[in-house]
Amino acid sequence: MRVIHLLLLGGLLLIVAAAPSFGEWKSRMPAGGTDKQHHPTPPLAESRQLVLVITPDWDAVDGKLWHYERGSTKEDWLQSGGSIPIVVGKKGMAWGAGLHETQPGNGPIKKEGDGKAPAGIFRLSSAFGYTAPGEAGLIKLPYTHLTGTIECVDDVKSEHYNTILDRKIVVAPDWKSSEQMRRQDELYRWGVVVDHNAAPITRGGGSCIFLHIWRQAGSGTAGCTAMESARMEELMRWLDPAAKPLLVQLPEAEYKRLRAPWQLPRRDQENPSLTR
Repeated sequence: MRVIHLLLLGGLLLIVAAAPSFGEWKSRMPAGGTDKQHHPTPPLAESRQLVLVITPDWDAVDGKLWHYERGSTKEDWLQSGGSIPIVVGKKGMAWGAGLHETQPGNGPIKKEGDGKAPAGIFRLSSAFGYTAPGEAGLIKLPYTHLTGTIECVDDVKSEHYNTILDRKIVVAPDWKSSEQMRRQDELYRWGVVVDHNAAPITRGGGSCIFLHIWRQAGSGTAGCTAMESARMEELMRWLDPAAKPLLVQLPEAEYKRLRAPWQLPRRDQENPSLTR
């Protein structure tokens, strides 16, 4: 989401500033990048929870999700549970804007309305759902109870582009297009905000990216990553903001290429007992 998150949490509007992206950290380094004092922190270095999504290729809709954790940032990643079937955008994936450097390889670039899920490294900052806060106590992430006036703005001309907000508290709404977060179906009954195109915001770079409930296997989204309801709820209850959870999404070939430089965990895909 954008640099400033406007989220309704327990009836209060909180303004949360996102941290700089990996690209911004790089740009602050002196020429040559040799000053250790100013060297950027690798994106995964401070995280203790990781959600990894892999699809067969850039155009694939179906894929798998694994989640990993570690007791400290000095330890190796340990896989938690088995793989989970997921779907991504109906047009596959494209490089998004997150904690990774801009377009770290060949492949399409995500744009507004392209039907592609963002590839790269992203923070998982907050959760949302239809359940009242008092009944969602096991969710550790900051939680937004979705009502009929909460929207995510996808109008590239709006100053609120790529922001979740409550329309009723905005003095002069300037958008002509938005996503109603309290839907008539169950897709957003549980969901997590993916901080894509958040720091800084780029108009037209893609908006309103979430993890949420799917319709079914093979049914791609407008750009989100989705899974069956029970798996989504389990994932939400597992995520802990104190562990600085991250999402990494990549096609298979890019995962193999970037696994070592990004210090990604190795999947235990060869062991059938670890898959569902």
